[in-house]
Amino acid sequence: MKVSHFLYLIKYGLKTVIFQDKKPVIGCIILTNKCNLSCKHCSVYNHSAPVYGYDNIKNEMSILYNMGVRILMLYGGETFLWQSQNKTVRDLVVEAKEMGFFIVNLVTNGTFSMNVPEADTILVSLDGGKEKHNLVRGDTFDRIMDNIRSSSTSNICLYMAVNQINKSDIRTVGDIAKREPNVKAVSFNFHTPYPDTQELELSRQDKEECCRVITEIMKEGVPVFNLKSAFPYIINNSFPAPCHQCVIMENGHLSICGRCVDIPGLCEKCGFFYVAEYSLLFKGKPKVILEALKTYLKYI
Repeated sequence: MKVSHFLYLIKYGLKTVIFQDKKPVIGCIILTNKCNLSCKHCSVYNHSAPVYGYDNIKNEMSILYNMGVRILMLYGGETFLWQSQNKTVRDLVVEAKEMGFFIVNLVTNGTFSMNVPEADTILVSLDGGKEKHNLVRGDTFDRIMDNIRSSSTSNICLYMAVNQINKSDIRTVGDIAKREPNVKAVSFNFHTPYPDTQELELSRQDKEECCRVITEIMKEGVPVFNLKSAFPYIINNSFPAPCHQCVIMENGHLSICGRCVDIPGLCEKCGFFYVAEYSLLFKGKPKVILEALKTYLKYI
């Protein structure tokens, strides 16, 4: 990250903490809900969903940038299924960088070639070792690992959604992150129980045990892109939500924090670690601020 970008974000953080400013700095754009998989924990995939057009996405990037967003996330569905006007997701990353976004990340299920060196981070969903991952996402583990290993860059971060099926595989995914040279870190979330996936919800005791294991592997040198200081809030779902500094756009519709915000009662069960981390960060929690500086400078 450029020094000027880092100083901008520090200034933004200070203004947000001191004046409780709700101006967003992190923005997500849904490129499509179309996906090639049918994962057990997912409520939004659609095999025949429309792919939002290039002009639409470019306009949304401009809107978010003008709102003050400087960290951009590209989401699906499956992002590598996005194509419009002979443009691919790699073209979107390049254009977002040219527009002025400091950090541009994309999220993928990893079943397609992932050579997008312009992306700061490619978050690849890996939901356990081979057996547990395939229970959640179908027979895709080997293909994902092949794509990770054949990538021309090391900008990959594993992205595990922990649920009742795979909660015993946190250490397994951590070991993969530690040994694979193209993987720079692993990021964990807990399953957010959408109405049709409630059977996968973790109990408070489950979350406590999972955070204990994550803490252990962090001490053992696994590159974990989460903040340990936020774990007590995540376990108890006691962090402020929604996070007003994060916004998401889908087909022209803007939501605060995430697209689950409109589902009654779901904020109180949010499993997204980044929502807790950013909410606590912008509320000025000293331990979270110090750990965030150390962690983000290491992995961004």
